[in-house]
Amino acid sequence: MSRNLNKLLNYSLLKISLIPIMLWIISSLVFILLRAAPGDPVDAILGSGADEVSREFLRNKLGLNEPLINQYFSYIKNILHLDFGQSLSTQEPVLNIILKSLPASLELGFFSILSATLIGFIMGLIGLRNKGKKTDYIVRILGIATYAIPPFWGAMLAQLLFSVFFNISPIGGRFPIFQQQPQITGFLVLDSILSNNIIALRDCLYHLALPSITLGFLLSGIFSRSLRANLDKTLKSDYVNAAICRGISRKKIFLNHALPNALLPIVTISGLTMASLAGGALLFEVTFSWPGIALRLHEAISQRDYTLVQGIVIFTSMLIVSLNLFVDILIAYLDPRIEY
Repeated sequence: MSRNLNKLLNYSLLKISLIPIMLWIISSLVFILLRAAPGDPVDAILGSGADEVSREFLRNKLGLNEPLINQYFSYIKNILHLDFGQSLSTQEPVLNIILKSLPASLELGFFSILSATLIGFIMGLIGLRNKGKKTDYIVRILGIATYAIPPFWGAMLAQLLFSVFFNISPIGGRFPIFQQQPQITGFLVLDSILSNNIIALRDCLYHLALPSITLGFLLSGIFSRSLRANLDKTLKSDYVNAAICRGISRKKIFLNHALPNALLPIVTISGLTMASLAGGALLFEVTFSWPGIALRLHEAISQRDYTLVQGIVIFTSMLIVSLNLFVDILIAYLDPRIEY
């Protein structure tokens, strides 16, 4: 046991040691690509009709006249101190903007993964229970189709059906604009519960339902296919056959032996998918006008707001790398078959 813990600790330390290198590469690429992209942030802020004196003053203020190498070293130094600078368009600290927008993306991501897991679990069990039948083929085709549908197209189709035609869901937004949001943690569902505000809880779930279920449905295909394949393989394994020979009921075999082993890949997929959604599904948030970090990134790109784009990309990269690390270590701990 002690030996396994030492191996797990060494594995974790190796993974952690790679994080600064990955973040440095990502940060450098973001810096280079933004400077190489067409457009000028000064034009985005002042407009193309501004006089040269105003343009030069703003350029000096933003440090855009300094040599590129000086800008780079200053940029890296600030990142090491978690100083992402100020937004060029609003002059608000970038970290404040990120921290205000991140809860909306995390809340949408969490409930989307929850929906995807539930839908995928049901589809996977239905497919396996009807293996080789028409229902199985329908479920498998549906799983492939949901994974292949572009998220923005699926979002627009859901809006058209449930908001325009049937009028049973808001077309966008996170909360009714004429009501005051509960402000405690930034997570509206949690804040509504903490403040014991049933009406606010109803309203935020009403706005959250369509985007989270839609995104969950689009992600469910990979969950259903993984669960079906792993359950099918597990049920054919030697230890399951041995349990059947010992007279153990199939229900106990399924719940105590087959299902826990088949769910390990689902834990991996859930963690990695949650990590990818931590930065928000860009076009999905834009389509639903969801005030998350991806929508803020879209606005920053259109405004040529270098510092805000840099801050959002680097912060979400840190979050994604950290979540991936957590998932890797969790899977290595839960599954003794993994070599590390």
